[in-house]
Amino acid sequence: MAGCVLDSWALLAFFEDEPAAPAVEELLHQAGRGRHRLLLTTVNWAEVYYATMRAVSPEAAEQQARTIAGLPIELIGISDDLKLARAAARIKGRHRLSLADAFAAALAQETKAELVTGDREFKPLERELRIRWLTA
Repeated sequence: MAGCVLDSWALLAFFEDEPAAPAVEELLHQAGRGRHRLLLTTVNWAEVYYATMRAVSPEAAEQQARTIAGLPIELIGISDDLKLARAAARIKGRHRLSLADAFAAALAQETKAELVTGDREFKPLERELRIRWLTA
């Protein structure tokens, strides 16, 4: 089954009902029907949480956390072998992007999944990753 990695940008666009929200919603529906896997690193989960906490409120961040838990998204953490952390560090060392973005890119590479984003920070990685560009 093919997979997609959501970065923080995509999930925030969904929650904030930005123009890219319908595309993310369709990916969620497809994942719910078993058409593909949707993956999210715990680092990107944390980025969504703190961004919402700062922009809106801690209560809104908690509500989003509960919503994410009910969505067909697999959370991928950093395991004890640090394989994902090492891959993210290598990407971060080669490119100018946030650490959370480096984790999303590393997960996409490791799982051979398509990265779903609208964040232009990923532009230099187009030769290394399959990217599904969402429009802002």
